[in-house]
Amino acid sequence: QDYTWEDHGYSLINRLYPDVGQLLDEKFQVVYNLTYNTIAMHCGVDTSMLRRAIWNYVHCVFGIRYDDYDYGEVNQLLERNLKIYIKTVACYPEKTTKRVYTQFWRHFKHSEKVHINLLLLEARMQAALLYAL
Repeated sequence: QDYTWEDHGYSLINRLYPDVGQLLDEKFQVVYNLTYNTIAMHCGVDTSMLRRAIWNYVHCVFGIRYDDYDYGEVNQLLERNLKIYIKTVACYPEKTTKRVYTQFWRHFKHSEKVHINLLLLEARMQAALLYAL
């Protein structure tokens, strides 16, 4: 059975620390749903699949996999350099360099890259909470 934030982690943390679950959930949702609906030079793009792929890839790196998610999306949507960047920042933040940062998404805005950082750090925090709880 999947142990998810939505089904288990949220309610457990609320029992341990009242109202903290709501604050964490709002934080996760704000970052997860944040979008300008743009990718590089393209406007009006639905980025939900990309955001979900990044979130689930971070969870996968930490050993959390969901039966109802097609991980083929991760391979289709995340290029190799982006996967390397995500794994480096999530697992070895001290090894993150400017070179690693500039290797992925060369034609994208820095704000889009910052959003990737926010997504992966919040997904990492959620994965750590799931293990802790």
